[in-house]
Amino acid sequence: MFNKAILIGRLTSEPELKTTQSGTYVCSLTLAVDRRFKDQSGERKADFINIVAWRQAAEFVSRYFGKGDPLGGGGEHPDPAVRGPAGEQAHCR
Repeated sequence: MFNKAILIGRLTSEPELKTTQSGTYVCSLTLAVDRRFKDQSGERKADFINIVAWRQAAEFVSRYFGKGDPLGGGGEHPDPAVRGPAGEQAHCR
């Protein structure tokens, strides 16, 4: 099964660069991605996607991008395990 996401949108705020205790860069950011279709009132809605970049990608994003800048990229989407009514493990699809 494939697990790939490609997103193009705009940053909603300044990227937040931090380092772990081992010195690895990690950057948190939120990307506003416009939907391709309009709602009943004729307006386009946006989805707000939280993203975490690591190592060189984290340093690059925090250095060269800021609030409102367009940004595109790809990666994996986590598949969080959820529990069904009987306690069995299920996956969001």
